[in-house]
Amino acid sequence: MITLVRRAVPLCLLAAALAACGTPEPPAHPEAPRSASASPSPSASVRPSVPTLAPGPAGLTPVFSHGPRGGGRNVALTFDADMTADQGPRAAAGERFDNPGLIAALRELKVPATVFMTGRWAEEYPEQARSIGRDRLFEVANHSYSHYAFTGDCYGLPTVAADRMRADVERAYAAFRKAGVPEPMPYFRFPGGCHDRAALKELTAAGVTAVQWDVVSGDAFATDADAVARQVLDGVRPGSVVVLHCTRSAAPVTERAVRAIVPGLRRQGYRFVKVSELVGAAHGRT
Repeated sequence: MITLVRRAVPLCLLAAALAACGTPEPPAHPEAPRSASASPSPSASVRPSVPTLAPGPAGLTPVFSHGPRGGGRNVALTFDADMTADQGPRAAAGERFDNPGLIAALRELKVPATVFMTGRWAEEYPEQARSIGRDRLFEVANHSYSHYAFTGDCYGLPTVAADRMRADVERAYAAFRKAGVPEPMPYFRFPGGCHDRAALKELTAAGVTAVQWDVVSGDAFATDADAVARQVLDGVRPGSVVVLHCTRSAAPVTERAVRAIVPGLRRQGYRFVKVSELVGAAHGRT
């Protein structure tokens, strides 16, 4: 259920497109204090009842991939709101990294969900970030500020230096707060899913639980919504975490796929929950 892994997940989803745009050096981030007293962990700003996992062996950041396989047919749909630190000019030229129609569909269908948001996305779409963050149907979690990789050789993504990893995560939380997201969750998803022991060690002081997935939707760059829906419906098991995307330009059929996935899973007896509920069930806490 809960594993610490050193290998990269063998699918990066949006990373291929980001790599195709080149691999510029990560921008200089404002220096962030590394001491806990000077810079409290993100979990200090969320509700005390939010479930997290204890650090793993050697104090490493814990990694969560799916919830309990027994005790109910629960499934968490998660949506990565991706935008890299250097994609501002593309957004200014009209490329859409948001997907308000998808969020509207989730509300219409009354589906709780967890949105893993980059700080750069929250800066580009502050009103949407605030709306999602203030809607009790959703929870906002951290997908880094820059969407740059936390390991080398991660599908061609630029990399964040080891001594800047925690600062990148905390910069995303700062962007959420500036956008008006009131209670960002202490959960973090590595860009591309790529992580190793060194990255887990660097993020220990950030106080986050790393959240991966066990079902890949295949929605990135897909043109066949039915194929995406079938892949999810065939892959879900009790406790599954499904990764999808909230980015129109790179995942244009996700809304249509979700409109098939939701009734399909409900017919199978599944109940939709946020990641926090699965984490609480896995850890024996709610």
